[in-house]
Amino acid sequence: MDTTALLKSVPTGLWIGGEEREGKSTFNVLDPSDDQVLTAVADATPADAIAALDAASAVQAEWAATPPRERGEILRAVFEKITERAEDVATLMTLEMGKVVAESMGEVKYGAEFFRWFAEEAVRIGGRYTPKPAGDGRIIVTKGPVGPCYAITPWNFPLAMGTRKIGPAFAAGCTMIVKPAQETPLTMLLLAKLMDEAGLPKGVLSVLPTSSPGPVTEALIGDGRLRKLTFTGSTGVGKALAKQGSDKLLRLSMELGGNAPFVVFDDADVDAAVDGAILAKMRNGGEACTAANRFHVANSVREEFTEKLVKRMSEFTLGKGLDSSSTLGPLINTKQVATVEDLVSDAVSRGATVAVGGVAPGGPGNFYPATVLADVPADARILKEEVFGPVAPITGFDTEEEGVAAANDTEYGLAAYIYTQSLDRALRVAEGIEAGMVGVNRGVISDPAAPFGGVKQSGFGREGGFEGIEEYLDTKYIALTK
Repeated sequence: MDTTALLKSVPTGLWIGGEEREGKSTFNVLDPSDDQVLTAVADATPADAIAALDAASAVQAEWAATPPRERGEILRAVFEKITERAEDVATLMTLEMGKVVAESMGEVKYGAEFFRWFAEEAVRIGGRYTPKPAGDGRIIVTKGPVGPCYAITPWNFPLAMGTRKIGPAFAAGCTMIVKPAQETPLTMLLLAKLMDEAGLPKGVLSVLPTSSPGPVTEALIGDGRLRKLTFTGSTGVGKALAKQGSDKLLRLSMELGGNAPFVVFDDADVDAAVDGAILAKMRNGGEACTAANRFHVANSVREEFTEKLVKRMSEFTLGKGLDSSSTLGPLINTKQVATVEDLVSDAVSRGATVAVGGVAPGGPGNFYPATVLADVPADARILKEEVFGPVAPITGFDTEEEGVAAANDTEYGLAAYIYTQSLDRALRVAEGIEAGMVGVNRGVISDPAAPFGGVKQSGFGREGGFEGIEEYLDTKYIALTK
């Protein structure tokens, strides 16, 4: 593919009110495989943010009044546009984020599916009509869009983290402003262009790339016309945003950090568990909030599991995401490489053993190899902190109670994975684990038709499933006299 031509076809200005606009300044987007500049994009200011909110507010009533079927048909058209341009979208994601192109193609399919799912949900927004218990009137309950929304998306899934917010918002009748991550704005800008081509009315979507997210976000949150904030990112930033949003009593959805346990019980099919571990750990190169972050393995099968996992992890080939021989691309930037190195170094200093990997290759690019740490002690930071990289720390346990306690020994509660051949144990453990999502004998759990979200320090609110559209709807009660 001609990547130069592809990059030239992507908007690089601000996308406000359905049109591309120049910014007062620009910032560079880098290729994490070699830190070379891909292109420069417009750098949004607080004034640009208000212009985007002006556009969103101006068409909010009209968009809300658009028949649900029409909104759904636009979403379906966007699904088809993304599917048609899958190779372009995947290549662009690989260029700016680094993941191997096969992973990017998987994200294109997953991300597009949110538009197909919510195209169907747009016509299923319900309500109710019931008599008053006293018999002297009627109770009517309706649901309508909350109003203009602001979405902040992360760099690790440049398409899907946006589509699972945009899809339900548009299905509900909300307008939206999206601020993509500074590292990966191009995919969202291309999506805006595709949505425009699919017939989305002007003003319903704006995209604001920026290197100064704080002032842009403050300007939007401080304006009373904004009615909802949805954020995917770190717990620390999420807490700060929740405080800002609470001052304006905004509707909030927070999908925050994770520390997913992968628990292998003594009755598990070890080969199946290793297959699942590869998926749960290495999807997106480990840079996923749902990634298995720590492996708690029953001591009776720990040696076998470790040996087989090491063999599989040693088969990953580092390289640029667009290289056909690569199966593991770079991390997003040098800061993330340093974070991974620090956590591995800490674990080793406390007694863990590097079974494979463990040393960055150096040279150009932000590469780190697939790594397995054996005999990780309980006080290692990597068991408490999100590694966001291709590192699998393994520790053991003896009883089921110990395994569940280890899984729950975290302030986070986004995803968890368990492997067992006992249905009784699967249900008992799944119910006992403190997480918003639990995978039983499977390493991939994300599904547009299922509610995605966490508990504890992993946030609140749900994306996807029947529940996802509710985050963008207000409930109204109408009282009628008989």
